[in-house]
Amino acid sequence: MNITEKILSNSVGKEVNPGDIIEVEVDLAMSHDGTSPPAIKTFEKISDCVWDNEKIAIVFDHNVPANTIGSAEFQKVARNFVKEQRITKFYSHGEGICHQVLPEMGLVEPGKIIVGADSHTCTYGAFGAFSTGMGATDMAMVYATGKTWFMVPEAFKIDVTGQLSQNVTSKDIILRIIGKIGANGASYKTTEFTGETIDNLDVSSRMTICNMAIEMGAKNGIMNLNNSTLEFLKNKTGKGKNEFKILESDKDSIYEKEFSFDITDMEPQIACPNNVDNVKNISKVEGTHIDQGFIGSCTNGRLEDLEQAAKVLKGNRVNTDVRLIISPASAEIYDKAMQKGILKTFLDSGAIICNPGCGPCLGAHMGVLSAGEVSISTTNRNFKGRMGDPESKVYLSNAGVVASSAIQGYIESPENIK
Repeated sequence: MNITEKILSNSVGKEVNPGDIIEVEVDLAMSHDGTSPPAIKTFEKISDCVWDNEKIAIVFDHNVPANTIGSAEFQKVARNFVKEQRITKFYSHGEGICHQVLPEMGLVEPGKIIVGADSHTCTYGAFGAFSTGMGATDMAMVYATGKTWFMVPEAFKIDVTGQLSQNVTSKDIILRIIGKIGANGASYKTTEFTGETIDNLDVSSRMTICNMAIEMGAKNGIMNLNNSTLEFLKNKTGKGKNEFKILESDKDSIYEKEFSFDITDMEPQIACPNNVDNVKNISKVEGTHIDQGFIGSCTNGRLEDLEQAAKVLKGNRVNTDVRLIISPASAEIYDKAMQKGILKTFLDSGAIICNPGCGPCLGAHMGVLSAGEVSISTTNRNFKGRMGDPESKVYLSNAGVVASSAIQGYIESPENIK
């Protein structure tokens, strides 16, 4: 059995197979300021009391601070619900993006079943958990019962080998994979990432890859634990290795499809408008004019991303025709970046530093693009209108490429910046 099948089997108490319809016990349920009110509205029609006030997490991250009357009203509904139901895991004071905050708070553990009213909940697969997104109505039922149903997914094994070149990151790995498999190529599949490259990645890099599994249509992305992830979990949860429910895929696990990627000598990858699977080598798009750069989001707003960007920006200035916006993924990351002098480097370069949160990724809160403008971003989606006007364009890349492009005023590889 593969790791996903083992986690689901463990929950239902019997062996499961792809295609089975099963009901599972949820270990953690999450919603944010954008999805909590619709879930709460439905919940109130079916129950007066949540199933477990300690297994629900609500995070304000999409519009923080509130930027419209509507978003303020949404947050008020969620605050009232938290008080009425005595929800213990409530993060509304700028702690950061839900998918970064939950692991930092020690709420994510291997072997757990985690659901969230946000499509990028698949991020937690980096910690050996089965995690997936769902809609507000389904979340309402979870809040009421602590249970949900799944069809056990078929699995794709995605094996990655080779050494990362300079200026190439895990963002480039997942973009290359998506470019090959396609935006709908893994619909309702488990995408299990394996291989020596994956085994050697740090926690942030593994989170980036699992985060974007949904961009292939996957039900979940997941990895077996490695040492760096285990150390992170021990530090954040205060638990020892033997206290975790660590499950791993059998060596003879059966997969519907298997893919192999050798990333040796791979260039930085760029997802071009208007689809995430429209992926090209940077050499094919260098020189493309940009108006804005953004470094942040639940995909690439972590400390390692900020460090990569700061290394490029140090001693350089953002082009006078470009806005460079930076939003750390969490307050913890913001604080570490401040202590390391990274934020000072950003300020000196002419970048705009924003509070932790989703920010420009949504095209609604800040950094909105006008018609005809072009942005290069570390986010996970570049659909038409994603970051503003439908006639704007978004390119996706790693943080170093965003930084070097912001300096030049056009898409550029960091290796060409002095």
